[in-house]
Amino acid sequence: MRGDEDPGVEDGDRFGDGAGDGFGDGLGDGVGDEVCEGMLGALLRVGPPASLEDLPELVTEHAGRAGLAHPMLYVADLQQQFLLPLPGQRDETGTPLHRIPIDTTIPGLAFRTMEPMQARTAVAAGEPAELFTGEGPRRLWAPLHSGTERLGVIGVIVPHADGDVLTRLTRLACLVTLLVQSKRAFSDGYAQLVRTRPMALSAEVLWNLMPGATFANDRVVVTAALEPAYEVGGDAFDFALNGDVLRLSIFDAMGHDTSAGLTATIAVGCWRKHRREGADVVAAGEAVDDAIARQFGTTRFATGILADLDTRTGRLVWANRGHPPPVVLRRGQLVATLDAAFGAPMGLDLGLPTEPGRYHLEPGDRLLLYTDGVIEAQDPQGELFGLERFIDFVIKREADGVSAPETLRRLINTILDHQRGWLQDDATVLLVEWRPPSSS
Repeated sequence: MRGDEDPGVEDGDRFGDGAGDGFGDGLGDGVGDEVCEGMLGALLRVGPPASLEDLPELVTEHAGRAGLAHPMLYVADLQQQFLLPLPGQRDETGTPLHRIPIDTTIPGLAFRTMEPMQARTAVAAGEPAELFTGEGPRRLWAPLHSGTERLGVIGVIVPHADGDVLTRLTRLACLVTLLVQSKRAFSDGYAQLVRTRPMALSAEVLWNLMPGATFANDRVVVTAALEPAYEVGGDAFDFALNGDVLRLSIFDAMGHDTSAGLTATIAVGCWRKHRREGADVVAAGEAVDDAIARQFGTTRFATGILADLDTRTGRLVWANRGHPPPVVLRRGQLVATLDAAFGAPMGLDLGLPTEPGRYHLEPGDRLLLYTDGVIEAQDPQGELFGLERFIDFVIKREADGVSAPETLRRLINTILDHQRGWLQDDATVLLVEWRPPSSS
């Protein structure tokens, strides 16, 4: 199941929501703090020089001393449909761990909501189950996330659940997240683990070029999703925060082959070079146009949006190079389609001027940049997914309180379902949520 529901789970079963769950009190002190600090300090000493494959054993050794038994570490696959165990792990019965679905399990619920969850110890991790609300030992699940990026989950067995235990688990989860993040770029092990099938050459190049899918600070959340993950043709996204200015881009290169991937690679690389040299969005777009034309002799092109958002004021400046216009959502409604500043695709070397567009976001606004593969996805009967359905989906998830990264995960799954699991074109979305401190 890949819908929008959390099957078999009531909101009151989440930690801190229901009476008597033991997690609505303080975070613990005294001996509990000493135990927690001892566990974290020991992991900080032995974790950094260890390999990714060594982490499960190290976490098991040191978490057990803090009363967190049988830890199980999972990371999400590239498409965020499954949680995959780090190698060599077994559960409390000695059974090797297997991948578990994100959409129908309690560990998956912890990942989706980024909140701790609890389940009966006797229930296997991948089986749907009701949350445990009784007394006695239980399995606790906590998300592995850095406050911005979701990596996976950690599960432990505890004799009872109270505020002190939750503190130990959440702090352990934070440290494990940082350890995994520090190791994944220096080994093929992580990349191999999160893939469920072979990757095309163009996808290999582009995934290594693009930034992580999510970034957040106290003013802005930016998150992206791209599908098909293993056969990316010419879609790409990029973002970077330089001081107060968030610099954004999304590209859609002609075709679905390796040349399309090379076109997108040139576009992203050229955009980065010129923005780092201080170029504005118009000048950077002209540089990308020239770079693609020089490489391919005007036989290839890419459309795209290049944009700067001042995260202090909400002032947005953008250049549209032949791309579907961004949209702005506010308090559950579409309030603007940014269809100004429309220029020629990059790579055709037409020499046509591009005027920048300008718009002021309001606190809480969501800005959506997307490629045409999102709205032009067709079901077997030829019905398009469409812009209206796309916008309505995002609005409804925001009304449900779903986070921006989880919204895009569900959106991509819904688009895949619309096309019966196979996309005819790349579908990429970049979602920016502007929430300056004064709006909270």
